[in-house]
Amino acid sequence: MTASSMTLSSPSPSSTKRMAAGRRRGGGFRGQVAEVDLRLLRVFRTVAERGGFAAAEIALGKSKSSISIDISALENRLNIKLCQRGRSGFALTGEGRMVLEATEELLADIERFQQRINTASGILSGRFSLYMPDNILIHGETAVIRAIKTFTARHPSVFMNMHSASPREVELAVLDGRATAGIVLHGHHRPELQSTALFTESLGLYCAVSHPLAQMDKDDITFDVLTQQRMIEVSSAVSSPAWDRIKGHMTFCAGAENVDARALLILSGNYIGFLPEAYARPLVADGLLRHIAPDSLRLMTSFHFLVRPSPDTGMMIETFRTILEDSY
Repeated sequence: MTASSMTLSSPSPSSTKRMAAGRRRGGGFRGQVAEVDLRLLRVFRTVAERGGFAAAEIALGKSKSSISIDISALENRLNIKLCQRGRSGFALTGEGRMVLEATEELLADIERFQQRINTASGILSGRFSLYMPDNILIHGETAVIRAIKTFTARHPSVFMNMHSASPREVELAVLDGRATAGIVLHGHHRPELQSTALFTESLGLYCAVSHPLAQMDKDDITFDVLTQQRMIEVSSAVSSPAWDRIKGHMTFCAGAENVDARALLILSGNYIGFLPEAYARPLVADGLLRHIAPDSLRLMTSFHFLVRPSPDTGMMIETFRTILEDSY
């Protein structure tokens, strides 16, 4: 081999760029997940679930600028552009959607590992995701609040993750594994689900003090009078013999699954509607609402504890279920 044949030519500009890109890729993610990566991935998952940095601020307890720094750090760590953000809004890139899917799988695997360690050690740790309907009564010391208080005090290593959603979304979350457990209004008989009856909640019929019915004697508010009123839709999960007889004759003019939204409609003075009696009691005491129906028209709602049994979550589920049943 001659000396001339050993002479190296200067690299072209394009090859220089390729080598620089290769060095950048080589300095990125190498397949070893550190604790900082898990933290950043959890931030990324929350941002993706909420649909943007601003929407994730409350869930994460961080400022938008701090969240942006975390996402940038994760992008640098992975050497991947995860999302588009700016005046045009927030959107995941194609690569970002792939990373989100991988993140969900990774965090689920970690949670399964934690649950198996729980079984082996008898000590609860990991994440307990409880989905609750957004129309459940949370005012006052309810059975659910007492159960959460006891469970989280006894098992401080458990990360308690609460979600408020529509009744349908609660059921779907239990089915697809997002929820460790859910509280629903209907019992279920599907073979893959396990439903346990919990407690009942009574609902009365109310109007605002500005509503015409508020000026009538209660004895004069007959079923015929009620059928002429503009009423808020009632869930199919509640019933009473008297209600079952007249509901087909009612004039439903509004809908609101959330109990606070339902109360706002009633307080407008344009509608009558059912509210949990414990929720309505302070509003009646403050002179804002009036109970307008006989006790025979009181409705009952039954709540159920819904789970999809799994060896990985069984110990945590049974522990919470036992505490919940002892709380009412």
